Amino acid sequence: MSVITAENISKKYIIDHKSSKRSNSIRDLVSDTFDSIFKPNKEENSKGKEEFWALRDVNFSIQQGDRVGIVGHNGAGKSTLLKILSRITNPTTGQVKISGRVASLLEVGTGFHPELTGRENIFLNGAILGMNKDEIRRSFDAIVDFAGVEKFLDTPVKRYSSGMYVRLGFAIAAHLEPEILIIDEVLAVGDAEFQKKCLGKMRDVSDSGRTILFVSHNLVAVQALCNKAFFFEKGTLVDQGDTTHIVTTYLSKISQKNLERQWESLNEAPGNDQVRIKSFKLIPEYQDNLMHIDVRTPMQFQFEFWNLEEEANLNLSMHLYSYTGECIFNVGTTSQNFAKGLVTGSCEIPGHFLNDGSYVVSMMIVKDTSTVVYNMEEALSFDVEDYREGVTWYGKWPGFIRPQLNFSIRQTEPVVND
Repeated sequence: MSVITAENISKKYIIDHKSSKRSNSIRDLVSDTFDSIFKPNKEENSKGKEEFWALRDVNFSIQQGDRVGIVGHNGAGKSTLLKILSRITNPTTGQVKISGRVASLLEVGTGFHPELTGRENIFLNGAILGMNKDEIRRSFDAIVDFAGVEKFLDTPVKRYSSGMYVRLGFAIAAHLEPEILIIDEVLAVGDAEFQKKCLGKMRDVSDSGRTILFVSHNLVAVQALCNKAFFFEKGTLVDQGDTTHIVTTYLSKISQKNLERQWESLNEAPGNDQVRIKSFKLIPEYQDNLMHIDVRTPMQFQFEFWNLEEEANLNLSMHLYSYTGECIFNVGTTSQNFAKGLVTGSCEIPGHFLNDGSYVVSMMIVKDTSTVVYNMEEALSFDVEDYREGVTWYGKWPGFIRPQLNFSIRQTEPVVND
């Protein structure tokens, strides 16, 4: 039985470039108000405005008990789709038919009232789902136990950390028995143990015949949980079907080498009013004049960025991810005070360290050891090839690293026959 049907849904937003450039002076506000009243249909009013279609003509049908993973780049339309399905926003065109109660966890604190306690928010969310107090009480202990917030149950949730928010939000959404459970990338906020608990709980929810929609960049989690998947690209549903097929299709689209990114102009460089990225490069030390990276290849990451503050205490954090979303490692610099100007640095990865596969690098600039100034996600991507000189290949090596360690074997005593 179909529980969700989308028919030609599209979502349009209007981006007002003009308003982002103008100051918020009284003169500007009066001028804008005057234009809106006396020039409602004039072409001048539309200058600086751009139509952006977050979704275009999306059609699909989801059956009861399906576990659907939704994959795609940032900005592909995944979160917009979930907001439409959660009735947070309406489509510009088309319609969605949903049969059953929907519980959503789209961002930290979804559905919470910050002034209410954790206990009160459990009952509030249950009421929103249409449950009575007796139904909520039956699940109350399980929710509190899963979330691990018993000590803070009577504390206003505005004092919760982001991790506590997510744990309680997921526990409420999963335990109050909705027919349809919608989960966005928000689970990435939790630690590894919490994510494992969540995946286990979502399997239990699915086994009971309920339906799950799950957005994540962690393709391993998508493959472990979902029996179907949707692949979105630039607001369009480009493919749907078996999860393995969709993940393979998605990886083939994004698996492209991008070893260097550079911006000569400060105004065009990515960043903000505190920092701007000038360049980020991967410089391999190629072997035997062969222009490819294999498991032997040492590599150096080089970066440059403009610090735009007179004095800033900064450190850098570099994350290496597999294409399926696992973080292989995170390495950071020490914090230093920098004057206004260009900052450069590098990080070296030795040969015989990474296994063959495809990898993505992100770089994060952090201020005062804890405040993220700018996060350059998926900054570089590269492939590592295998190398097997004089060795008979017996299958792909598991894992993401393949170091050369002192590992030996020898016979210490001969076999003695009685």
